[in-house]
Amino acid sequence: MQDVQQIRNAVILGHGNSGKTTLAEALLFTAGSVKRFGKVDEGNTSMDFEPEEIARQVTMSTGFNHFTWKKNEVFLMDTPGDDNFVNETRFATQVADSAILTVGAVLSVRPQTERFVDMVLEKELPCLICVTKMDRERANFSKTVKDIRQAFSLNPVVISLPIGAEDDFQGVVDIVANKALFFDDKGGVKEGDVPADMVEEVEVLRENMVEYIAETDDDLLEKFLEEGELTDEDIIAGLANAVQSAQIAPVCACASLLNKGTSVLLNAIVDLLPSPDKRPAVVGINPKNEEVVERSSSVDAPFSGLVFKTMADPFAGRLTIFKVISGTLDGDNFYNANKETSERFGQLYLLEGKEQKPVDQAIAGMVVAVAKLKETTTGDTLCAENEPVLFDSAEPYPTVIAYAISAKKGDEEKLFASITKLLDEDLTLKLIREQQTHEVLISGVGQIHLEMVGEKLKRKFSVEMDLRTPKVPYRETIKGSTTVQGKHKKQSGGRGQFGDCTVELSPLARGEVFEFTDSIVGGVIPQQYRPAVEKGILEAMEKGVVAGYPFVDVKINLIDGSYHNVDSSEMAFKIAGSLAFKKGVMDAQPVLLEPIMEMEVRVHKDFIGDVMGDLNSRRGKVLGMDSSDKYEIVNAHVPQSEILLYALHLTSMTGGQGTFVSSFSHYEEVPASITEKIIEKFKKDNE
Repeated sequence: MQDVQQIRNAVILGHGNSGKTTLAEALLFTAGSVKRFGKVDEGNTSMDFEPEEIARQVTMSTGFNHFTWKKNEVFLMDTPGDDNFVNETRFATQVADSAILTVGAVLSVRPQTERFVDMVLEKELPCLICVTKMDRERANFSKTVKDIRQAFSLNPVVISLPIGAEDDFQGVVDIVANKALFFDDKGGVKEGDVPADMVEEVEVLRENMVEYIAETDDDLLEKFLEEGELTDEDIIAGLANAVQSAQIAPVCACASLLNKGTSVLLNAIVDLLPSPDKRPAVVGINPKNEEVVERSSSVDAPFSGLVFKTMADPFAGRLTIFKVISGTLDGDNFYNANKETSERFGQLYLLEGKEQKPVDQAIAGMVVAVAKLKETTTGDTLCAENEPVLFDSAEPYPTVIAYAISAKKGDEEKLFASITKLLDEDLTLKLIREQQTHEVLISGVGQIHLEMVGEKLKRKFSVEMDLRTPKVPYRETIKGSTTVQGKHKKQSGGRGQFGDCTVELSPLARGEVFEFTDSIVGGVIPQQYRPAVEKGILEAMEKGVVAGYPFVDVKINLIDGSYHNVDSSEMAFKIAGSLAFKKGVMDAQPVLLEPIMEMEVRVHKDFIGDVMGDLNSRRGKVLGMDSSDKYEIVNAHVPQSEILLYALHLTSMTGGQGTFVSSFSHYEEVPASITEKIIEKFKKDNE
């Protein structure tokens, strides 16, 4: 590959079950890149090869392959449509030059489709829309196109109109060429005349297409207004330019599983979607002087690339996958601008499903991989050391669900070492230690995401993880004040133990944690023993008094006490301080505090009543609402204990049309009725 103009780089997007993987298989098979047409139901596709994907029949990570069509090399990225793995799609979309959006002819536009269209619009990607599953019962092409037009600002233009539907899906009319293409059962295509009953509809669609094309180019518009029509050459060139500038999105129809319509789509990919050099230059920063630099997709430009995925391959080791943004990569090393280090690699690979094909070099637009890099991770920029550049990398969507994690058979060290390897591969996975509850928490984008992680751990590393609902980091404090004596006296033969202190307990403002003052006058307690009183109280605070949670926001004033010349010791006064604190807490109106989370919930207008009612039932306080074109945004304060598994409830309540983010806000007092239940549980657990 020496010519950037003969490269196409496309990401396949679409909601779950819209036929992305089957379409990818049909394209690869028809182009001769794979010898067998893989089927999702049979678990033998080239794109979905992980055992978890085969078992669930769902794409969980981006699959890669490439094929040659009409002397052009097309790099395909087949992405997940499930919300649990949407970050994979986000990372792939940031490096694509174009998108193929799949919309099922039966299910039509789904709530999740909007998320993928937003990615296309955000990156201003040229987009080809493929209405899939035209052979299925209740397939409706015109309704699907209408739904797309009403839901999104993609400007869909039909260029491939289906002839028949369901069992009678025979072919398509090529609107540009104004001819019919009939499909046989072996993927072959035979040209013919447009069926008589479709002539009128085809004429209307062709007129609409010509008008759309003319409106995207001033010269064509002027010619169209003067002459009333455009030549075939004008239409073909104008259509390609309009698609490549993301002003219109051509619509094709196909039945991928029967391999009908695939060749029409292949032609559209190479004829209409842009080569890398037709895309805008990528903007970055020179890390040495902070100046803005641009990298165009030319083989003569300095080499640069962006790492957007890391895979753990059982044979090749860790695979680093990147897109060449500019220039040519050959040789055996490059510079990592993020880590400020040079990396050597043994071999450059093209990805072909689960296989890797060695290549000598890569040019702008190609997606390639190298193995066993030491420093490089997802999001890093690769470049020539004498021409450094840093590109922005997409931030993963935030995690929404967390569980406390432990090893099922007690091999904690092996479990956490294995998860650490998966963290390299999956940036959306987070592992943290909660200091207060002493639990290790694993968090992800959804329930299925974490279940898949568990399955991978078992298969790859022979270790099983146990998930449980995490503890809520409650805290204890007091509302009242009291003065109390703590006395520790023990005589058991030989030297005894004696410590005696009197302290005042009073509440502090929320967030001030702890204050200790020494108001002893004279030597009722020698100076050397007074710090021990504070130490004893701090230890008691850490363990809690009421329900075993850390104590906060309390002021201790040491005012009196007594000692014994022989029997007093630091340990005795430490115990005395602890006793005084525990006794005093029970006399000073102890209460529990709970963490309150600040939430932002984004939902479609249809669900706003349900969501607000649900938040109120969770003891939430709605702070206000904002509106966007499609969403209502609810801002609320909600106790953490009420939203531990909120992601599952929100998905269920809104049919997947709701998202949320949450962050810690502050602590508030727990209502008395709930406090009683927490204390009861604490006592029961201690028994």
